[in-house]
Amino acid sequence: MLILGISCFYHDAAAAILRDGQLIAAAEEERFSRRKHDNGFPAGAVEFCLAQAGVTVGDLDWVVFYEKPFLKFERILMTTLQTIPRSGTVFREAMTAWLLDKLWVKGIISDRLRIDPKKVIFVEHHLSHAASSFFSSPFDKAAVLTVDGVGEWTTAALGVGEGNEIRLLKELHFPHSLGLLYSAFTAFLGFEVNEGEYKVMGMAPYGKPRYIDKVYELVKVEDDGSLWLDMDYFSFHYSSTRTFSGKFEELFGTPRLPSESGILDTYYVDIAASIQKVTEEIVLKMANHLYKETGLKKLCLAGGVALNSVSNGRILKETPFDELYIQPAAGDGGGALGAALYAYHSVLGQPRSFVMDHAYWGKGYTEEEVKKALDAQGVKYEYLGDDGKLVAQVVDALQTGKVVGWFQGRFEFGPRALGNRSILADPRRAEMKDIVNGKIKFREPFRPFAPAVLVDRAEEFYDLPQAQRHYPARFMLYVVNAKEGKRDMVPATTHEDGSSRLQTVLPEYSERYYQLIHGFGQTTGVPVLLNTSFNLRGEPIVTTPEQALSTFNRSGLDLLVLENFVVRKA
Repeated sequence: MLILGISCFYHDAAAAILRDGQLIAAAEEERFSRRKHDNGFPAGAVEFCLAQAGVTVGDLDWVVFYEKPFLKFERILMTTLQTIPRSGTVFREAMTAWLLDKLWVKGIISDRLRIDPKKVIFVEHHLSHAASSFFSSPFDKAAVLTVDGVGEWTTAALGVGEGNEIRLLKELHFPHSLGLLYSAFTAFLGFEVNEGEYKVMGMAPYGKPRYIDKVYELVKVEDDGSLWLDMDYFSFHYSSTRTFSGKFEELFGTPRLPSESGILDTYYVDIAASIQKVTEEIVLKMANHLYKETGLKKLCLAGGVALNSVSNGRILKETPFDELYIQPAAGDGGGALGAALYAYHSVLGQPRSFVMDHAYWGKGYTEEEVKKALDAQGVKYEYLGDDGKLVAQVVDALQTGKVVGWFQGRFEFGPRALGNRSILADPRRAEMKDIVNGKIKFREPFRPFAPAVLVDRAEEFYDLPQAQRHYPARFMLYVVNAKEGKRDMVPATTHEDGSSRLQTVLPEYSERYYQLIHGFGQTTGVPVLLNTSFNLRGEPIVTTPEQALSTFNRSGLDLLVLENFVVRKA
């Protein structure tokens, strides 16, 4: 049975394809269109998924969309009418977009794919989120928590997954949303909403949470984690251009300009630390309440807030849950996967057999394709068919201060580069933080980097007992403390507060990447590499060899490794 899942028209359009319940391919549309966070119909991602599976549209049994458009339209219609006349512009824009396009998703899918509309089905947004995590997890039974901005009406949900069923027990509804609260502060701090939230998380360790009391003037939180926003402080429910109101500015002062987003002004950094801390406290309350309701020790997380790796690390450390699962595309992109999995297991009643052990579900390129790209541009390169020689050369470059573009295999599903489309550097050199941010990625100087560490050596450097069994650490979705005696050994990947957003690397899923880190560890005594995504500021992560070459040529990268081909700067 072949099922294609689709998410689009809100954030991060994506497609995923299952064959008999096994994931074959999954990718966000931005990797093909080259428009960051592209939310349009995922034509490129669909084409890739079909090609990877070796099928045509005619072979599909079902196409599943990740939410229910009529429910979403109901929410938009009701909330804009309630705030007339302030929402007049939003109402006109929404009616134009929805009545002419977004409301007729079944027709759009049917027309674009030339498929029988009877084969197109829909799953609610938060069920898609829940399914993307639980049905990808190794757990037969687990508590489920989904938290994001908003789906149709739901902004957070608590539930239980067991076997091939998911039951959502409680929901929080729009406009009361932890994700939208965080996004309001994202905008206030000068970052783009739905794109810059991770920058707020990156700023937070540089500040002190001095303004928690002020944040709590905006939001009332109950013991179970449910929350109520004072809507006088917000404008996202009636404006398409602003998320916070004048009253918000009266409380917190002048918003920071986007042009100032790279400056670490103490006041704004402390604001970032404060909203981050409040977010963590609310998520912890939700998780603790969910445990009391279910008594289950396993937890599956999904939704955009599940990408907040700091709060994830605190859930592991400060709640009764002893094991978490979060799949790498926890936001709306992962909804395509969740919709397909929900249809297969819960709608069609099929048993589970899939566990998402790794994130490498995107497009890969053969050596012939790589060579063709290099030759077409007249690039000088060295071909190293022996893995040992390749690793030795790259280790030598890294430990002498070179920065490497590393392009291997199929690209990652989700926003994190996990060793197949990565920029790598020596974490022992504190100056690497400034070099990679400033001269290579051309981005804000405070942006952090992940330490990629061998899974069997992770506990030597980081507070993550039994690292092997923690799936979120594979996907760079935990922030944990670096051990006191090791922090000075890896300064470029250690945050100001001593924490790190680590990635554990397993040889069975990333053999060459593992061997590279192992070789670096043998040479330096530190089995860790600085890892960040292979892209420049404002661009999606590279997909093709041509894009990797372009990024290499436009940046301060010293070395480019495309499969077995090594390119050096002249």
